[in-house]
Amino acid sequence: MSQLAWSLLRARICLMSELSVADLTIDELRGLIREAVVEAIAELMADPDACLDLRDEFAVELQHSHDRRRLGDIETESIEDVARELGLEW
Repeated sequence: MSQLAWSLLRARICLMSELSVADLTIDELRGLIREAVVEAIAELMADPDACLDLRDEFAVELQHSHDRRRLGDIETESIEDVARELGLEW
């Protein structure tokens, strides 16, 4: 959600904080519920590591691993095989 959208939402909540649900129209209540659901989903889907930087050594190691796998130097297993080996149903 953009900074402007957050500011508008906060302003709307402040204005509505003195109102009760009974004072809301159906459309206002739907909008408030929709905003709450969107906010909750955004929080659940947010990547907590998104703003973190990789250590240079790890970034290089990760790139080398990716290159080796792409060139066929490293074999990978399917998730189904891994699950089966662990006795899990996938």
